[in-house]
Amino acid sequence: MSRISIDQVKHVANLARLAVTEDEAKMFAKQLDDIITFAEQLNELDTENVAPTSHVLPMKNVLREDVAKPGLPVEEVLKNAPDTKDGHIRVPSIIE
Repeated sequence: MSRISIDQVKHVANLARLAVTEDEAKMFAKQLDDIITFAEQLNELDTENVAPTSHVLPMKNVLREDVAKPGLPVEEVLKNAPDTKDGHIRVPSIIE
């Protein structure tokens, strides 16, 4: 007997706003049941002496050091702005 019913497949499809035919619902129910069967095989493994891990490969931080450095001069930044006032870029008001 399938652990995933056709009605459950149709319900999830409805929540996802997907249109599925009766044949597609049967096919998806079978595929999902096969996935559950495969995942249940993992319960048969002896993991008693296996250390928990978040990733199978050793990971390291590959980001550069965050170092402060001078930015562009204000005059150069404002040079390309369409509208400026008192050293700031002016933009259209969006709040009434």
